[in-house]
Amino acid sequence: MQKLEPITDFAPITPTAAITPKTHGWRAKCLQRLVRLELPVPQTVALPATTVRAIAAGQTVDCEGILRNFGAGPLISVRPSPENPDWGGPATVLNIGMNAARHALLAQTHGIDAADALYLRFIQSYAIHVARLDPDMFDQAEASGEALRAALHAYREEMDEAFPEDPARQLGEVLRSMARAWEGTSARLLRQAKGAPEAAGLGLVVQEMAQGIGQGMSGSGVMQFVDPVTGAAQVTGRYFDQAGGRHAKPQAMYLIRDPRGPSLEDLAPEVFAQLVKHGAVCRVRLREEMQIEFTIEDGRLSVLDAVKVQRSSRAGLRIAVALADDGVITRSEALLRVEPRALSELLHPQVDPRGGRDRFVRGIPASPGAAVGRIVFSSQAAQASAARGEPCILVRRETAPEDIRGMNSAAGVLTERGGVTSHAAVIARGLGLPCVVGASELRLDAREKRLVAPDGRVFREGDIITVDGTAGEALAGAAAMLGPALDDNFRRLLSWADDVRDIGVRANADTPADAQMARNFEAQGIGLCRTEHMFFTDDRLVVMREMIFADTSEDRAAALVRLLPMQRADFVQLFEIMQGLPVCIRLLDPPLHEFLPHSREGMLELAEALDRPLSEVTRRAEALAEFNPMLGMRGVRLGVVLPEIYDMQAQAIFEATIEIARRGGSVVPEIMIPLVSAKREVELVKTRIDAVAAMVRTKAGTDFDYKLGVMVETPRAALRAGEIAQHASFLSFGTNDLTQMTYGLSRDDAGRFMNTYVQKGVFPEDPFHILDVDGVGELLHIGADRGRATRPDLTVSICGEHAGNPESIAFCRTAGFDYVSCSPYRVPLARLAAAHLALRDREFGKPA
Repeated sequence: MQKLEPITDFAPITPTAAITPKTHGWRAKCLQRLVRLELPVPQTVALPATTVRAIAAGQTVDCEGILRNFGAGPLISVRPSPENPDWGGPATVLNIGMNAARHALLAQTHGIDAADALYLRFIQSYAIHVARLDPDMFDQAEASGEALRAALHAYREEMDEAFPEDPARQLGEVLRSMARAWEGTSARLLRQAKGAPEAAGLGLVVQEMAQGIGQGMSGSGVMQFVDPVTGAAQVTGRYFDQAGGRHAKPQAMYLIRDPRGPSLEDLAPEVFAQLVKHGAVCRVRLREEMQIEFTIEDGRLSVLDAVKVQRSSRAGLRIAVALADDGVITRSEALLRVEPRALSELLHPQVDPRGGRDRFVRGIPASPGAAVGRIVFSSQAAQASAARGEPCILVRRETAPEDIRGMNSAAGVLTERGGVTSHAAVIARGLGLPCVVGASELRLDAREKRLVAPDGRVFREGDIITVDGTAGEALAGAAAMLGPALDDNFRRLLSWADDVRDIGVRANADTPADAQMARNFEAQGIGLCRTEHMFFTDDRLVVMREMIFADTSEDRAAALVRLLPMQRADFVQLFEIMQGLPVCIRLLDPPLHEFLPHSREGMLELAEALDRPLSEVTRRAEALAEFNPMLGMRGVRLGVVLPEIYDMQAQAIFEATIEIARRGGSVVPEIMIPLVSAKREVELVKTRIDAVAAMVRTKAGTDFDYKLGVMVETPRAALRAGEIAQHASFLSFGTNDLTQMTYGLSRDDAGRFMNTYVQKGVFPEDPFHILDVDGVGELLHIGADRGRATRPDLTVSICGEHAGNPESIAFCRTAGFDYVSCSPYRVPLARLAAAHLALRDREFGKPA
């Protein structure tokens, strides 16, 4: 059998060498860029991925040829260089070439302690990562001659041979070990989880060691020029002084002058100035904030590597804006460097990553941000806590509509059950409340007012915890926090996004407070105002219940007269806040039983308030109960069967419109009919609303305009959109209910099996989280196309939870929708995501 020649496909990294990220990996290409910038990079040789793969398959490499690039008796390191740094790689091995002879030489030049430390660290690394021996056998804490001899003895005992002395053999074994580690099953699965293709290759770089020890000023460190948490311009990093090589253990020092102790800037000002200069050059020429890894040997600086600074979301935005302001990158590049989903972390307080985390349970991250507060187990307790000025965390098994007041009073929410589209999650996102749902390992005992963590810890009402809705965790005690980052950088980046995006972004706003938040985030109007949320305050809830228990149309109308001025005031406030921007108001949607109490105590209070027998109240409540309320007496069905409700709301809208005009403003309200499935439903409601408009015009002696539209939430409405559009000036797709009805799934219960379905490939993603473009998306296409075929000027939008997702926005742009409407706290994300899509269209010349 013919012996294969050793592989010679490797190349020194020079300014003109044919080094590419695809072939040699990101680290090799970065080092070449540093060489081109004339930074003092030690001699380096790059091995392409094809060579590394051949080594893993058993071929040998010309290690003698590699070593000849480094002169006589070199010490070298081998580092991984995959195409993408996020893919990871095997551990770096340092000081290859270290042997007894080199140890003796170093003992003469640098001292025995330094020589022992270098040799021992190499033996440990080689034994663990190359020979794959038990780490516990080589875990000597202190470097010494005795520890060195013990490590050499342990290696001989385990391997039945002495520690290898030949540098070429050492290098060959290191290369083979790293190559095979990359091809291993665990490593392959790990990098595929990070997005690496199955055939992803590994490059390796072999670099001359720059020790950072010597008789003069010597040491090693990393330096960057921005704070990784805030993004502020600031020298950060670490430096370890080797104290002239006299000590085996390096001494930690400050980088910049500090009254607390000596610094690199004090002891080596020229070297410090060189590092600052190199950082500035890298920033401009590499167009990025880089972290520089360096060593100093007898006052001589070496740059070993430079990597993109790891950064928080807030730092990433600030860095991108600063680079654009300085002309290093364009505004378009700055926009594309900030991920839309990262903005969620900037809108809310966050747990400071520099602090500790005492997690006691993990759940589903349902609404981003973090909050500290005392545990409460009921909405009443939350309201009482808010009245005392004490932040609280509402802990429930799952929330119901009557918990909205408690959620409004809480700083955060934690539930045992639920998924990303459960009631708690949807309401929390709308309110901007940090929320963790589906913490199923908790044991909640509301009667005893305590919860038990998976590790057995018991938390009682009044105990302080932290809810981290970004990470989906609950922490014991009060974690250190970072405030929101809604600064000038945030506003300017989004103004740049508005300059390029080509689809409208509105907000779902149910109250004046929501509307103000929408204005703060520069939404282009309100795309969905769910009026039912206006009725859950105590004074209105009493009147609403009186209306529900009325026996005749006249009695219902009499009760609603009391609600009319409250509704009118709400709409006046909304219109004033939005200052002429469009406001789309959805008429009452939920079934009436949601406004009734569910406990016996609540029923008794209601009977006393209505002055009726408890038995009568209970019977009426039971009569209103439905087996499937989502598909029962709700939406437009209320407007058809109990038209007085919609009459009152329409009158309130029109009278508010006139009041705004009287104050010098102008508004054209958009009235939306929910849960439509037939053209006749729209005709019946439209007839009554037109009649109310005529009555208000006559009474006020003034004219006004309004638009009437339909919320498309049923498959039939999408299929019959052509005829429905005859009576509607706009169609807004409510993808929450449309997804439920298309799939036959309850979004509140689907979390019990959704993970299994996604894992088994039944659904590619949770359809309540990511819009199903194949099934639900086809209904959206059909509805939009048929509606516009009837009415070419028809406005089309979506206003469900999906509207804030970049994937859904991409679908809506491609389908020609006019705008998306999402919760106020997702408006910035939607604005940036729309800009990303428009910019990528320009780059690739087709819709994203």
